[in-house]
Amino acid sequence: MARRILRTVAMTAAAVLALSACGDGGEESPDAGGAAAADEGFPRIVEHAMGSTEIPERPERVVVLDTGELDTVLSLGVTPVGAVTTAVSEDFLSYLAEDAEGVEVVGTIAEPNLEAIAALEPDLILSNKVRHEDIYEQLSQIAPTVFTERVGAVWAENFLLDAEALGLEDEAQEALDAYRADAAALGEELGAADGVTVSAVRFVEGTIRVYTADSFIGTVLADIGLDQLQLPTSRTPTFAELSAEEVTQADADVVLYSSYGSESDSGAAAVVAGPLWERLAAVAEGRAYAVEDDVFFTGIGLRAATLQLEQLRDLLLD
Repeated sequence: MARRILRTVAMTAAAVLALSACGDGGEESPDAGGAAAADEGFPRIVEHAMGSTEIPERPERVVVLDTGELDTVLSLGVTPVGAVTTAVSEDFLSYLAEDAEGVEVVGTIAEPNLEAIAALEPDLILSNKVRHEDIYEQLSQIAPTVFTERVGAVWAENFLLDAEALGLEDEAQEALDAYRADAAALGEELGAADGVTVSAVRFVEGTIRVYTADSFIGTVLADIGLDQLQLPTSRTPTFAELSAEEVTQADADVVLYSSYGSESDSGAAAVVAGPLWERLAAVAEGRAYAVEDDVFFTGIGLRAATLQLEQLRDLLLD
């Protein structure tokens, strides 16, 4: 169901863009206004985290500088001309790779290549203040640039803002409403009202992160209606950090766990093979599930959220 929803949104968005591209042909209709009608809504001014940006025409050459923005544009049927990758891979996230085939890599999230971005002659750049506040002025000299304020738990708001910049806000709202209806339906199927708790565990560079309700995965679990294990946090409200010796604190009715990068580098291999892991009730009772890091943690956006619903339905309803 989720994939059908995304395909429908993509085709709708593609149709909108196709109409825009065809606006130059034929005589202008007195009622439709020719090309002006095809590009209705542009030019427009978009208010965002760094101020306001005028976008003169419907964007056709878009560059995205974070995983959330790549997820957003592909969810709306827009293939960007350029995008960044993560620090642990030279490829785009696995669940986006097929649709992003042929997209030019313009550096990593941490180090976008400004020369490569400029060479693509974009007419819109999408990113966020968290990652790239320091280079906003340089980016805005290349093309109209729109930044969201934060990442993670605010993904739905970011999705709608980016859609506004693309001129696809109606399509975005329709897709978001469909996702939320699907999440609520899954919650009913799972009996979420019975108080099932989920622990979202991620192994990162030798530490164990237990994600909170203020994270991206936390919002998806909340949309389903599942309770999330909440441990005290220190450095960030997004996750608590545990050592390998503290892993039993991550126990819950269901444990979802992943590795950022290779399992040997992240520490996952040693912990999962160790004696403390087996003491988790979820592990002992067969309710601990390895999940794909790209979908549940690295990726952020509508497509990742929708894939989480699909995979949780498969895992938890078997």
